[in-house]
Amino acid sequence: MQLQATLKACILHLNLAMIVMRLYVRLTHFSIPSTGAFMLFTSRFDRAAMLAALGMSLAITGALSEAFGADASLLEQAPEPAFDQNRFDNKAATPNWSLIVGAGGIYRPEYEGSDKLEISPVPVVLFTYGEWLKIDPRGISVRAFEHNGFSVSGKIGYEMGRDEDDADRLNGLGDIDFAATIGARAAYTWKGVELYAELDQTIDGSESLIGTFGVEYSAAVTERLILGAGAEAIVANENHMQGYFGVNAAQSANSGLPEYDAEAGLKRVNIKASATYLLTKNWLVRGEAGLGILTGDAADSPIVEEKLQPSASIFVGYKF
Repeated sequence: MQLQATLKACILHLNLAMIVMRLYVRLTHFSIPSTGAFMLFTSRFDRAAMLAALGMSLAITGALSEAFGADASLLEQAPEPAFDQNRFDNKAATPNWSLIVGAGGIYRPEYEGSDKLEISPVPVVLFTYGEWLKIDPRGISVRAFEHNGFSVSGKIGYEMGRDEDDADRLNGLGDIDFAATIGARAAYTWKGVELYAELDQTIDGSESLIGTFGVEYSAAVTERLILGAGAEAIVANENHMQGYFGVNAAQSANSGLPEYDAEAGLKRVNIKASATYLLTKNWLVRGEAGLGILTGDAADSPIVEEKLQPSASIFVGYKF
């Protein structure tokens, strides 16, 4: 190709020029003694050599320009590699995970059915990976299926249980042990509205089987403010109802409360509202207020002092 021939010619001319320069220096050094005049001459010669080299470089550049102009048609025919914009962007790739760490407090009844409220500190850790893994204060959720807004997830959580030392009303009723739970969740989401149904089985502890059916709605009011609201109904099996609201003969003798049998069924209805405000790109604050209404055999239990169960919480978090 003409371009290759031009490059070879330029290199050959450069080599010949260097050979002539070396011969000239050797001949001059041989015939002229090492005097100040000679040093001045060689110094001038070095500068001249540098100028010559610079001129040679410019000549090569000009030759290459002409060669590119002559071979424009060949260059146009050569396929160009696809431009990879990502190699030149300084923007970091969007992470596929999210982590929020924070702390706050919750104001709620001493136990389910109490008429006394207490404040408890609450650490908050919320981790999500992609669209399928979520870890929050309630446990771990893994999304197994999703299509057109419909999703099915598996869950691993826990049941806090209850201690008879939590309130005076519980003295003599014994403790309900902390236990793990396994469950499933089905949900349908459409334009900020989510309909969901959950089923959770407690392993040991109260051996509860609990079903939750609810609806939630959330919307971004501004770029920083997100509001939400929801309602849910909770049903439970006989083991759960008897464990938390029933009083057997031994418990009646120890506590002074009358015996009471609590049957399976609807035990509670919850309504809630929330607000999340983004203070900065990373910092956020979230508040939530809710009201639980005990129903059925749960509401009629001698353990229950108040059917209405209010709660409020607030926390500050940092998003990584």
